[in-house]
Amino acid sequence: MATDTPQGSNSSRNAARAARDREAAKAGRRDAVIDERRDAAAIAAEERRSGLRTIRKVGPYLWPADKPWVKRRVVIALGLLTLAKAISAVTPILYKYAVDTLSGEASDLLLGAVGLTVAYGLARLMSGGFQQLRDAVFARVGQTALRQLALETFSHIHRLSLSYHLTRRTGGLSRIIERGVKGVEFLLRFLLFSIVPLALELLLVAVILFFAFDVWYLAVVVVTIGAYVQFTFKVTEWRVKLRREMNRQDTDANQKAIDSLLNFETVKYFGAEAREAARYDRAMENYQAAAIKTATSLAFLNFGQSFIITAGLVIVMVMASLGVQSGALTVGDFVMVNAYMIQLTMPLGFLGTVYREIRQALTDMGEMFDLLEQPRDVDDRPGAKAIDVTRGVVRFENVRFGYDPARPILKGVDLAVGAGESVALVGPSGSGKSTIGRLLFRFYDVGGGAITIDGQDIRDVTQDSLHAVIGVVPQDTVLFNDTIRYNIAYGRDNATDAQIEAAARAAQIHDFVLSLPEGYDTQVGERGLKLSGGEKQRVGIARTLLKDPPILLLDEATSALDSETESSIQTALRRAAEGRTVLTIAHRLSTIADADRIVVLQDGEVAEQGTHADLLARGGRYASLWARQQAGEETA
Repeated sequence: MATDTPQGSNSSRNAARAARDREAAKAGRRDAVIDERRDAAAIAAEERRSGLRTIRKVGPYLWPADKPWVKRRVVIALGLLTLAKAISAVTPILYKYAVDTLSGEASDLLLGAVGLTVAYGLARLMSGGFQQLRDAVFARVGQTALRQLALETFSHIHRLSLSYHLTRRTGGLSRIIERGVKGVEFLLRFLLFSIVPLALELLLVAVILFFAFDVWYLAVVVVTIGAYVQFTFKVTEWRVKLRREMNRQDTDANQKAIDSLLNFETVKYFGAEAREAARYDRAMENYQAAAIKTATSLAFLNFGQSFIITAGLVIVMVMASLGVQSGALTVGDFVMVNAYMIQLTMPLGFLGTVYREIRQALTDMGEMFDLLEQPRDVDDRPGAKAIDVTRGVVRFENVRFGYDPARPILKGVDLAVGAGESVALVGPSGSGKSTIGRLLFRFYDVGGGAITIDGQDIRDVTQDSLHAVIGVVPQDTVLFNDTIRYNIAYGRDNATDAQIEAAARAAQIHDFVLSLPEGYDTQVGERGLKLSGGEKQRVGIARTLLKDPPILLLDEATSALDSETESSIQTALRRAAEGRTVLTIAHRLSTIADADRIVVLQDGEVAEQGTHADLLARGGRYASLWARQQAGEETA
């Protein structure tokens, strides 16, 4: 038999349940706040560790073991700094005696009022002069450190593997390097010549105030400085986060701008100028919002600093004026106290900017040092030797590889290319043709098996020597924004004009270059945009021929050429291939029909191999590809 539940009981349970929910929500919020604080504390701790790491890494540039002249300049600069601050500390004392002499509160000293005034002026001049001399002495130290670190970063980025560069953001990367390198000199200069001199000046003034007046003046100055520093550091730490977000938005906007400009033709093809402008404007809108927050917070920081400094100055000046009225102090003492307070406020007023910029420099340099610590996926083994190529025999022994371990590309490829042999790789897209070329050049290391040249595993030799013996003509030739001469000469350092022209003739581009108004000094534009696809490809072939390597890797080397030019280039490539080992990656089978051997790849494995005639007679995969391409050409 069912019974009814009293309504009051339901209400009580509902109220209790609601109370528990509220408590749980409060507990959840408390936990969230605690987690947020822990995260913030962890982030702050990580930032401190990162800042200390950066300072430790910058230290050797300031005090290098192999550059004694740098150490001498640093010591001289510090000596000039100490001398400048010592003179600056006694300057107000000369001012005081000059005022007391003029007011009659002190006897006419040896120098007299005029002499004291002149001495005061000379002291100020010497203080400023020593500071400028200090900067001049240190300039070479800062610029040397900047240059060395910039070179190390640039060189390291070039040593990083292809997988890193395929995922990099060029605009963002250049911005990180730019900000980080600029931060080097700033950090060295201001860390050494702003924070250290400020501490020295504060110490000297504190000692003078203690002995010339009494402990209360010192107490007010110490409290004022303590409040000022604490306020400055707290607000600046908050502003660093805002500045970091502004930098992130700046990097993003810069990346979008560079990416759009690099793809200028694509933008034009799709009439996307307005779309790109809107995309860039959205990025700049985010940057604008972050920049406004940064500027507003700066105004708050400046006002707070001004308030604290003014309060301390007024308190000290009131104490001094009372002392003058009571006869305990002279007018000169009043002026001296005022001079010291103003002297303190100037570097203190700069402290916020210096601290902020130092923190920002540490952040920027931290990003750059993150780049320097970026590991290389492909690196030389300890004790790796230069490769010795006498014949040019290339072997792929059960090679397995995948850009993603879950998606293998090559599944046990066995391939031998004899000395002076011309071998072509064909197959559908995704079969692994280009991957084999990248593995041979060691852009990546194999996941299994080995690749050898003349019996030497390419993982056991230096990458520089390996790259020197392999010439590559890629499918998409990218040129430097320089002259045709420079781009061809890139194949061999210090190449002569005769060698450059010989390579150009072999690549069938010499006559075209001479027909240009500026000849070999013609600018090719960004990424070679001023040249046609075929012209760029022939420049790429010319610089590879100029390199004169024993092994040639042709990755669709004639894909951008018309049939007539392709025929002449094929003749040039055949001449260039004489006495060399050639591995050709091809899509158009007609371009490799005369290869010594053709290897057909299918799903990452060798499906069949043989000469053109043998493969056609076999009626297998190659014959099917050939028939399909021939039918397509006839239809076209």
